[in-house]
Amino acid sequence: MFSVGMLTWLSSDQGLMLMLSNNWLLGVALVSAVIFCETGLVVLPFLPGDSLLFATGAFLGVSGISPASAIAMITIAAIAGDGLNFMIGRSRFGQILLTRGWIKPHHLAKTRDYFDRYGGPTVTVGRFVPIVRTVAPFMAGLSGMNARRFAIYNIMGAIVWCSVLILAGVWLGKVPWVKDHLSWVSIGIVLMSILPVLGHMLAKPRPIEI
Repeated sequence: MFSVGMLTWLSSDQGLMLMLSNNWLLGVALVSAVIFCETGLVVLPFLPGDSLLFATGAFLGVSGISPASAIAMITIAAIAGDGLNFMIGRSRFGQILLTRGWIKPHHLAKTRDYFDRYGGPTVTVGRFVPIVRTVAPFMAGLSGMNARRFAIYNIMGAIVWCSVLILAGVWLGKVPWVKDHLSWVSIGIVLMSILPVLGHMLAKPRPIEI
């Protein structure tokens, strides 16, 4: 399963940390690509975006590398991903995805619930919620949300999401215990990412009207 392989790669000493150690710029570029896919392709809500951002920040903190470039690169990828997802939602292809059942009904229901509670800011708030951050821009496009309004929430959300998680990782990466047990910390991050995914997998789908 691709999602399991991604989580294994994140926690393995031969995975993300090794790539960042060998060439941190290339590693950040790959993380940016994954973030773009998670936020830009509505059928890939299972990618571990939070974990990747946090783990990248932890590595930068341990290595003493400034996070500025990483935050800029990954934020741009997150903005572009949501923009693509929004355009897919506005297109005929978005309707095809719905009618073919490529998007799980309970994922749509969860995101609709966020839109009901937060409205447009769901695009920003949803960045911190697995599944919702992938489906929200699609739903915004599908519902005909104003493109300029969407862009504002998109940019705000990407900046806050990427900055908060990467800087949190940087801060923890400077803690002596974390430096000595970075692989265990990565495994812990992976486990935290698996829990919400398992919750969504076990949740009983709720029928909704499209």
